[in-house]
Amino acid sequence: MTVREHLKAGPLLFDGGMGTYFSQRSKSAGSGCELANLSQPTLIADIHREYLEAGSQAIKTNTFAVNRVAFQGDEELARRTIEAGWRLASEAAAKFDAFVFADIGPITELSEQADAEREYIWVAEQFLALGARNFLFETNANPRGLAAAARFIKEKAPDAFVITSFAVQADGFSRDGIFASELIAEMAACSAVDAVGFNCVCGARHMLELARELDHSGVTLSLMPNAGYPVVIHNRTFYEGDPAYFAAQLAQLRIEGAAILGGCCGTTPVHIAAVREALAQAGQGERPAAPKRQTPREADSDGSRFWEKLRRGEKVVAVELDPPADVTLNRFMGGAWELKGAGVDIITIADCPIARARMDSSLLACKIRRELGMEALPHMTCRDRNLNATKALLLGLYAEGIRNVLLVTGDPIPTAERDEVKSVYQFNSRKLAAFVSGLAAKNLPSPFHLFGALDVNARNFDVQLRLAQQKQEKGIVGFLTQPVLTPQAFENLKRARQELSGYILGGIIPVVSARNARFMDSEINGIRVDPQITALYEGKDRAEGEELAVAISAEIARQIAPYVDGYYLMTPFQRTGLICRILAAMGEGGLI
Repeated sequence: MTVREHLKAGPLLFDGGMGTYFSQRSKSAGSGCELANLSQPTLIADIHREYLEAGSQAIKTNTFAVNRVAFQGDEELARRTIEAGWRLASEAAAKFDAFVFADIGPITELSEQADAEREYIWVAEQFLALGARNFLFETNANPRGLAAAARFIKEKAPDAFVITSFAVQADGFSRDGIFASELIAEMAACSAVDAVGFNCVCGARHMLELARELDHSGVTLSLMPNAGYPVVIHNRTFYEGDPAYFAAQLAQLRIEGAAILGGCCGTTPVHIAAVREALAQAGQGERPAAPKRQTPREADSDGSRFWEKLRRGEKVVAVELDPPADVTLNRFMGGAWELKGAGVDIITIADCPIARARMDSSLLACKIRRELGMEALPHMTCRDRNLNATKALLLGLYAEGIRNVLLVTGDPIPTAERDEVKSVYQFNSRKLAAFVSGLAAKNLPSPFHLFGALDVNARNFDVQLRLAQQKQEKGIVGFLTQPVLTPQAFENLKRARQELSGYILGGIIPVVSARNARFMDSEINGIRVDPQITALYEGKDRAEGEELAVAISAEIARQIAPYVDGYYLMTPFQRTGLICRILAAMGEGGLI
């Protein structure tokens, strides 16, 4: 009997969490359990047997973390571990007439699509050579490389059965910020994938709630939740979920439409035995009606004057103010008032620029909106917040009326500080954009307007354009560029206008002295200053430097005007008066 034939007759029950049960049986931390295929084969065989005796109709090979990346390039060791894992599982399953699935976990260290595809295909190739025909790609945070690997498997073995399974939190987002419905849709669209679903991270009840919310019609659904949530005692992780409760929830998952069921972390043979009994007693039942989800409103109905002006094709003005490094706000708020009087459309606030702690950009954005009645565009980096903290902050921003956010990866923590401060970097700006877009679709009445950064001073601008196009695909609607202070930056800006569909706010930063020009050109990432501009400031005092800054900045605005939808001015040394003078000159020139 094949897996497909089995599923026509009823659900397929998998085993539980090999890693956590191995830890429990061996009284070890559980890391590296895959190498036990070679060092402790009897124990691994016993674990397979216990799950099968409990009622598992399919078991996974003990190969979750076996790949050349995790094994630091030791291809021979990876191959031997896969061979041993396949042999142990096959010998155990043969006595019970059970299915064996080649278990392939996520290869998280590879960011490029081609690299991920190559490694997944290499692992699949080892299993195919051993005779594997059932494959489980599990605990993934994104679909990178999975469709290509599935297609490769089907080319070599057309009768193979392939499951792709993702790890999502209780709110439905993976650690890469992708919502569950997107993951299902992308994999379901691949004809080489036979079943799609979720495993790990969630407990059974939360996975049930997620399954009820999602549209999985027409999909062979695979669900393998954890046995509750972990607790740490004396540096060891335990799952204390009740097997009877776990089994009752899985019986409901079957009613919900799951065709493939099993357990992940913390699920023991006792859990699987309870599930087997609960499934036998439950029958099919009646699937509950899916809850009605709130439909997001269109972006043009959320009251953002800045966004409305941009959509009407009028030139907008955004001005960046650096947040204070202490609790003194008088100068910052006074500057914001001055800029409001000068007709600025929105204040942008950096998120701890150059990775130095400053007052929180989001809190300042809320304060500006409340006290000045002015829109603010907080920058949000990926550096210092994980997914939960980011979601919590976004919900708060929305409640405060903030509708525009600039997403950037963020500068790295300086090396000398890494012993004391660790940066999170759970995702980059593209992943963050996908997460915020998904959050809006699921949780918010209307979406955020997401902006990104565009480095027109990059040495390889082709890469910048490619990244910008990827950001657009993830929900970025516009870009704020780095300052245009060189002919090359100007040419890159024109090229961006031709190749990007999003709005572009051209960057302008006033140079106030020759020293300032040399410092920015040498010390600040993303800024390049034409030597001819630097030369103009030689010998100038402060007043003369500011006069020159007004003239040069206004001229740059005039040059870039045909290629931008607005202007992004950066305030040097909190000199908001200088910015107001530049805006006045731009107004006189009919640029705003």
